[in-house]
Amino acid sequence: MDKVIDSDGHQPPRPVEGKGSPSSCSMPACDGKVITDERGHEIMPCECRFRICRDCYMDAQKGNGLCPGCKEAYTNMGELDDEIPDFSSGALPLPAPNKSDRQVMKRPQNGGDQFDHNKWLFETQGTYGHGTAYWPPEDMYSGEGTGGEMLDMDRPWKPLSRVLPIPSGIISPYRLLVAIRLVFLGLFLVWRVQHPNEDAVWLWLMSVTCEIWFAFSWILDQVPKLCPINRSTDLAALREKFELPSPSNPTGRSDLPGVDLFVSTADPEKEPPLVTANTILSILAVDYPVEKLACYVSDDGGALLTFEAMAEAASFAELWVPFCRKHDIEPRNPETYFNLKGDPTKNKMRADFVKDRRKMKREYDEFKVRTNGLPDSIRRRSEAFNAREEMKMIKQMRDSGADPTEPIRVQKATWMADGTHWPGTWAVPAREHSKGDHAGILQVMLKPASCDPLMGSTDEKIMDFSDVDVRLPMFVYMSREKRPGYDHNKKAGAMNALVRASAILSNGPFMLNLDCDHYFYNCKAIREGMCFMLDRGGEDICYIQFPQRFEGIDPSDRYANRNTVFFDGNMRALDGIQGPVYVGTGCMFRRFALYGFEPPNPDKLSQSKDSETEALKPSDFDADLDVNLLPKRFGNSTMLAESIPIAEYRGRPLADHPAVKYGRPPGALRIPREPLDSTTVAEAVSVISCWYEDKTEWGDRVGWIYGSVTEDVVTGYRMHNRGWRSVYCVTKRDAFRGSAPINLTDRLHQVLRWATGSVEIFFSRNNAFLASRKLKLLQRLAYLNVGIYPFTSLFLIVYCFLPALSLFSGQFIVQTVSIVFLVYLLIMTLCLIGLAILEVKWSGIALEEWWRNEQFWLISGTSSHLAAVVQGLLKVIAGIEISFTLTSKSAGDDDDDIFADLYLVKWTSLMIPPIVIAMVNIIAVCYAFAKTIYSSVPQWSKFIGGAFFSLWVLLHLYPFAKGLMGRRRKTPTIVFVWSGLIAITISLLYIAINPPSSTATATTGGTGFQFP
Repeated sequence: MDKVIDSDGHQPPRPVEGKGSPSSCSMPACDGKVITDERGHEIMPCECRFRICRDCYMDAQKGNGLCPGCKEAYTNMGELDDEIPDFSSGALPLPAPNKSDRQVMKRPQNGGDQFDHNKWLFETQGTYGHGTAYWPPEDMYSGEGTGGEMLDMDRPWKPLSRVLPIPSGIISPYRLLVAIRLVFLGLFLVWRVQHPNEDAVWLWLMSVTCEIWFAFSWILDQVPKLCPINRSTDLAALREKFELPSPSNPTGRSDLPGVDLFVSTADPEKEPPLVTANTILSILAVDYPVEKLACYVSDDGGALLTFEAMAEAASFAELWVPFCRKHDIEPRNPETYFNLKGDPTKNKMRADFVKDRRKMKREYDEFKVRTNGLPDSIRRRSEAFNAREEMKMIKQMRDSGADPTEPIRVQKATWMADGTHWPGTWAVPAREHSKGDHAGILQVMLKPASCDPLMGSTDEKIMDFSDVDVRLPMFVYMSREKRPGYDHNKKAGAMNALVRASAILSNGPFMLNLDCDHYFYNCKAIREGMCFMLDRGGEDICYIQFPQRFEGIDPSDRYANRNTVFFDGNMRALDGIQGPVYVGTGCMFRRFALYGFEPPNPDKLSQSKDSETEALKPSDFDADLDVNLLPKRFGNSTMLAESIPIAEYRGRPLADHPAVKYGRPPGALRIPREPLDSTTVAEAVSVISCWYEDKTEWGDRVGWIYGSVTEDVVTGYRMHNRGWRSVYCVTKRDAFRGSAPINLTDRLHQVLRWATGSVEIFFSRNNAFLASRKLKLLQRLAYLNVGIYPFTSLFLIVYCFLPALSLFSGQFIVQTVSIVFLVYLLIMTLCLIGLAILEVKWSGIALEEWWRNEQFWLISGTSSHLAAVVQGLLKVIAGIEISFTLTSKSAGDDDDDIFADLYLVKWTSLMIPPIVIAMVNIIAVCYAFAKTIYSSVPQWSKFIGGAFFSLWVLLHLYPFAKGLMGRRRKTPTIVFVWSGLIAITISLLYIAINPPSSTATATTGGTGFQFP
């Protein structure tokens, strides 16, 4: 309680606040009074209502001009300076009372009539701040129509996220080097064009053409990197704003929006169900309000094995999820957690942790055994039921008197545990029970959770969960209907089916999709993404892309599997423009943006409706979308159409700041979710049917976009092209982790698929050349690079052969190695080195990772990218589709080595171009060296120039050579056959082009070829 002291003379009494009281400065180590006007009203210089005294305010204004509370610039600082009175005397003036008040409030003091300030304060409610002198009215903060749910305005407003610019000491030199290299690159190309090699015009022309293309490709890749940024989130502010108890929310019920999480799988043989089950368990245990979560798994193969594995996971989650909450387990993938190296008791303080962990480890081992035994269990069960059906049929034949010699035909069905046929794919495919022909399946394995916590009991099976919330999120298994004659559009079609089914069942305004092998490594990842979506200005964010992190990669990362240059460099740079591209997994979407709408325009919408309190209709966002046209765009489901404005409204930021022009009132999402009924589930089944998308815009404008192998990039491009922006969320602890192929052949085929999708984008209407004006210039360049980069392989192949051609012919790309040429080459090389060092600095990657990326760029550019271009051109020109598949396989026999697959050599046609390039350059260097030594006038300058570039090519191909060698001489015989064939062919070609002269023949006394 504040104390009141007597004032000297005629000064009124003033309150003395302790540190942390509402009227004191909020700056650390400052006891000054907050700024007030002449009437005693407190002045907040910033919209975040951060309390600050005059001295601290002046220091902040003279410094960087940023508010210490929200770290944003002060507004109207010049006008505010005139309003700040001088309180150096320490007196807080009061408004002058009228004469009638003075007559009533006079009291004798020191023998005379004096004004009674204390009586005036209490009886006239004079404003003296908040304390014992003045209490605010009871209804001061209860707005009409909000039920008293307004936030505490005395609490300073805090942003949920912040942009952290790259230090100027790094980014400024980086941009300067880009400009310098760009200038000298132009001068170098002009010089190269103006100084042809008259002795070898063909060599000069090929080299200049390639160099011009490389310069163009470098500009497309480098210019979008000029604006990299970092971001940070404030999870404490998110919790304070949406989940802390308050007078209007005494139970602390969460006001956060719902999230639907999607996991996609297709083949239980290639994607083991145990891996998918561990991913599901990590999702069910995330740190987010349970009633706000819904997990969906899409089984595009329709396998009973996956279905029963998910049922096992749902059962095991009843133990695993409370265990994670009780002991704050991280990561929450049980397989990863129990295989962690280190002390599991670190930072664990509960006495029963060791006992609980031992019990949970035993339960998980039993869960793995049950899951791994499912294939055999399903097989034996199906055989038993099929034998029973066969016996029934034999008995019927006997009873009917049929011919006993007639063969009995019984379908080899796959049976569920309840004795019914599995409606999906059977182990022995049959009509209406194969991968491309089966009914739609939707099973709610875990029902939606209640809004109030449900604590466990001391006898909760094997562990004490008496103080732990044992609720589980909603969990749904789905396998969309497939029929012959329909184009099911692979993963994109499965994701769109998940979008429709989830809109009916849970309708979370945000959706997060994961591959089956990517799991939550950070249980707070959803909260990290929400800090951007729900922050001021977050209404135009279409998705939050998290970086992909991988496990099980060899320490040297031989084939750049981690892709850190892309995820920590390119993506971070795009975040400073319009946002990163969508890369297929680990992405949180705004459902409304995925429906094909444009971002909201608060100024336009506020003219017609109160957008902060009312859910708008779809036609309010898209003038061309009439209510009667909803079936044409979204299908004929009424429940789906009605869910669209609800999802849009629930996804708005909180209207807790004057600058939030497009938000929702606090407390709007505390209403409990309605329970599921049979009608709702039946509607969800109907929207995953194979015919639902007919004559709609699903896959064309709505949802994931069809028609490309890389549907993820196209889907993100469409959103950016409509004016949305995205955000790159790099968390301190990796948000998700997954697996990546470490085998050379698998890696090449992975890159082939990506490059093929890029070629398809280039030849489609999704080419960035055709983008709208809403796509920013640098973002347009980045998307242009996505479609163009595979074509660099055509020039890269030629350029990798140029050193060998130079050595064979004795010519060089320039007529004479002049000083000008060397100076240009030196300056551009130094600029490239400087750019690499600075990029390593601002992106946080290691220099070795940057070099590995450069090496694999040449390896993939001469193999997978070339094949993708050929495949794309044949598809566009001739309509021929070519798929590059493995032609031979070998199996590793070292099961103890986790990196055994790294040394596995599997031959593929993609290896031919790099092998040819390596062999030609090696032979060329040997030939030129011998020719120079035995030459009467050795021209070492030309040899050194050609040999240097040949060795540079070979150095880039070193990881490829190591991959071919394998381990313990496991190199395929075909490698040696190709090497010998190439050597012989080149030798014969040289003899044909440069036959031995008659003089040499006569001198040697024979007709054979003489090595120079």
